[in-house]
Parts: sequence; C-alpha cells; structure tokens
Amino acid sequence: MKYIDEFQDPELARRLLDDIRATATRPWALMEVCGGQTHTIIRHGIDQLLPEQVELIHGPGCPVCVTPLEVIDKALEIAARPGVIFCSFGDMLRVPGSDRDLFQVRGEGGDVRVVYSPLDALKTAQQNPDREVVFFGIGFETTAPPNAMTVHQAHKLGIRNFSMLVSHVRVPPAIEAIMTSPSCRVQAFLAAGHVCSVMGMAEYPALAERFRVPIVVTGFEPLDILEGIRRTVRQLERGEHTVENAYPRAVRSEGNPTAQKMLRDVFEVTDRSWRGIGTIPASGWRLAERYRDYDAEHRFSVDGITTREPAACRSGEVLQGLIKPHECEAFGTTCTPRTPLGATMVSSEGACAAYYLYRRLGTPPTPLEASPVA
Repeated sequence: MKYIDEFQDPELARRLLDDIRATATRPWALMEVCGGQTHTIIRHGIDQLLPEQVELIHGPGCPVCVTPLEVIDKALEIAARPGVIFCSFGDMLRVPGSDRDLFQVRGEGGDVRVVYSPLDALKTAQQNPDREVVFFGIGFETTAPPNAMTVHQAHKLGIRNFSMLVSHVRVPPAIEAIMTSPSCRVQAFLAAGHVCSVMGMAEYPALAERFRVPIVVTGFEPLDILEGIRRTVRQLERGEHTVENAYPRAVRSEGNPTAQKMLRDVFEVTDRSWRGIGTIPASGWRLAERYRDYDAEHRFSVDGITTREPAACRSGEVLQGLIKPHECEAFGTTCTPRTPLGATMVSSEGACAAYYLYRRLGTPPTPLEASPVA
C-alpha cells in the first residue's frame, strides 16, 4: 500500500538507525509533540533501538488528554440535561471527569451518541428540530477546520438547535510553554506533520531561533520518525537550530490557506487551560463573536464547575514529559483502560495507553527491525 509499506521497511530502518548511531556523540533529549507519533515509537520499539545518547520525551500532543477537566465536567452536565442529544467522537466517552464519564451519563439515560464527523451532528440537529444537539469539538489545528466549517454551515443554513462545546488548542504556544518551564530538558522537537499540513510552518522559525532548538516536521510511520530523529540529531551535533520539513509528501510551507481562512472566520485565539499543565496564553480557539450563539457553554450557562483530579494520577507529569507512564505508581494497577484515572490511559493517542498496549508491566515490544508489521 503506497506510503505505508515503504515507510515500514526494516532494511531502511536499519540504515537510518546506523546513521543516527554514527552521528550522536553526546546526550540529546528530543520531544515528539504528537501522541500519534508516540504510539508509533512505542509500538515499534523505536526508543529502545536508538543509541543511548538519544532520549525521546513524550509531549502533550494528545488532544483528548489535554482537554481540561473543567470542560469534561461541562460536557457531562450538558449531556445529562433533558432534551439534549450530545454528540462526540468515541475516544471522549471514557475520559474521566471528576466523578463519571460520558458512558455513565449514557447509562443513566442521557442521549449520548458517537459520530464520525461534526457534520453528522449537524445532520442530527436537522433531523431532530425539537431537540438541542451539541457536538464536543476538541483537538489541535488538525480537527479545528472541519469543526469551524460545521459551525459556518449551521449559521449559513439557519440551524438554531445546534451548538458546539469547543476546546481547541494550538501547538506553537505549547512549545513555548515547554521551553520556558524551569524543568525543561527538551533540546529539539519533532513537530506534528498533520498540524503543519493545515497551518504550515510559519510559526516555527521564530521558536527555533528564540530557544535555539531544531524543529523537524515529521510524519507518523516508523521511517518518518527515524528520519525526523536523524535530521534532528544532525542539527544538534552541528550546533544548528533551524526548521526542516521531513514530511514533504503531506506538508507545504504555507499549509492549507483555505482551511486557515475558515479558522480565521469562525474562531478567535484565546487563552486555554491544558489538563495537567495549566493555562497557556493564546494557546486555544473559541468561537468568534458572530458565532457566539453556537457556543454550548454560552447557550447552556455551565458555570461554577468545581473539579478535582485523582490524587494518584500523574498524567500531568506524563503530559509535560517529566516522567514516563510506567513510572507512575498507578500505571497498570489501579489505572487501566477499563478503570482510568486520567485521559492519557484511554485516549488512542495517550502515552499511558501506548505503554499499556505495547509495553505493559515491562514486557518488551517487538522492535521494528523484527516486526511482522514492518
């Protein structure tokens, strides 16, 4: 299959690994921003194949994981109200709020539905004019354009019983927050290719120059990751700090201008709280004033939410790259995908979920060089 098999070739993987081993002469700490990249790394054992000088730090690039607990609790309150049809992607249903999740709300009689597109939720609103239909709009720059388009379409068609609970976040301010943290050990970044396919690369050179860190835009297949690491280590060894595009088959420097135009029309930049991290200035989007009637928080007046994180959950430290998932005392014992303490254990892009699936309780993964998938 094009762009799959050729990016999982074990012989090419060995060559890239040999190049990385020959290049790295000092300890380097690299952060992959995206949770999808984290799953590729752990599934194929890429971090264990790298030379000991190269450490991969897992970043906060899981959109489900960083959705703040307050927003989850607002979703639960809205979903439990009579006359509401609450629509969400499936990976949000088991994300724990303060005392329950959307699955439990559905079990208690709430009309919670899994959809595969925000347009499915809009269609549901058209089919149920006597009900309020709410779509849970979360994610990074990748999922923001279709959500923006759906609100734009609802406004254009005059569909008044549709609204969106918005919790969108942006990658560049998160990189800035990571680099300004007193505990930061990150020396380079593997940037998320799908984000850059939408937004382009214009925001990254200033970050690379300010913090003197290489930023390499990287894809999601094993060879994508290894090529991104190879380029990053080469820059570090040379004392360089530029932005490189190692994912040209999907990313153009200017991104997708049409998607960006839709984002500028429907959303406006705002401060956003990240679960386990805190508030990062200008790191999110909210609906612009002309679309404020479609804001579920405004429509349902869900204020005064009091939240509480489980004391045993260290997902915030995982999201900041301060610990690896298995270093949390609850990992694989009191915290599992069936009984999660934090979103990092249940999201399809969560680091804890990756470790549980592919490296649970110290079980070594099947490395890329011997993997039947490769």
